[in-house]
Amino acid sequence: MQNTDNSINTNSFLKSLGFPSVEIHQTFTHFDFTKPSKRVLVIGPMGSGKTEFSARVWRDAKVALSKSDKIMALTATDGVDRRKVMFVRSLHDSRFEEYPDDALAYRGGYVRCGKNIVRIKDSFDLEQAIQENLDIGTWIIDEASFYDERLAYVVRNHSVARGLLFIFPTLILNFRRDIFNSTARLMLDTATDVIPLTAYCEHDECLKDSFYTYRYYTVNGKECPALYFDPLIIVGGDAKKEDPLQPNYCTRCDIHHYLPAKEYTFFTLKPLGERASGGDYPPLKQELYNIKFNIDSSLLYHYMSDRYSNTQGGEHICMNALLPSCIAEKALIYLYAEQNLITEELLIRLTEELDLDREYMKKTLQDNRRPVNLDQPLLKGLY
Repeated sequence: MQNTDNSINTNSFLKSLGFPSVEIHQTFTHFDFTKPSKRVLVIGPMGSGKTEFSARVWRDAKVALSKSDKIMALTATDGVDRRKVMFVRSLHDSRFEEYPDDALAYRGGYVRCGKNIVRIKDSFDLEQAIQENLDIGTWIIDEASFYDERLAYVVRNHSVARGLLFIFPTLILNFRRDIFNSTARLMLDTATDVIPLTAYCEHDECLKDSFYTYRYYTVNGKECPALYFDPLIIVGGDAKKEDPLQPNYCTRCDIHHYLPAKEYTFFTLKPLGERASGGDYPPLKQELYNIKFNIDSSLLYHYMSDRYSNTQGGEHICMNALLPSCIAEKALIYLYAEQNLITEELLIRLTEELDLDREYMKKTLQDNRRPVNLDQPLLKGLY
């Protein structure tokens, strides 16, 4: 029977020429601007090189634009040339502040985009930018998962109608290892191509491939993994932080990606929120009070102690997750902003009755697109 395995055939051929056996990998190629209507997801954890991939596309476009005018017949659709690239960054992105305003910046370097960089806050801003730059054929939208889900269809419609090429260097999984949000889900549904990237696990004792972004806090020099119900979005820079309210991020493999209190979230916290949504809010209030003022008495502490106190290996570090500030606030935000189990009125009531950190909650709710005026007077007669 004839052997059709390419790797075996390749090795046999190399041996016949006197070369040693080696494993042949796919080559790193220049970006292909000839194919219209592509929507390319470039996914991977933080530090995997997603934005650096964008910089390579930018540099390839410069080379392609230096070719003769005949090339435009290959790279343009109805006069829109995909060698012309626009880089899109969020208005809320505070990373890389030390670089010029027109920088497409990544870890370890940057390229300058001149006038071909635009900052947007949502999909409506993107539509306006496209209308104002009708000659641009390729749009690189950094961290697209952070925008509203409407963006996925704005992109698809322009891509199909005009042959525009879109590239999305973005997180698809959040720190919980879940699909980031509905925008990420819709982008997966509407993408034509996916390019997955990995990074080294950033644990000091590991060199495995990492697919996951890990969130942790630093308290008195200790690594404190984020609890599962930590707020989905916390706006901040990449610099390492010692503030117990500001998370740090790195990339970790399966073994070293710690995510404590996932079972507690679904077995205890969410059911308490469901009871509260039906009018029985004292049990939730008691749990939040214990977390805030007497954590050793909380159901969260008992769950964590039973689950992690006697574990072998690295999982004992999960107990440090109880050290950061505002855990009760985070639990309440999770129930309100993500699970929609807590009404705005009950959120305000519990914030006042438990004397929770209003400033932290207001900022975090704003970051997660669920702003609430927590300074308004409490309405009487509720619950």
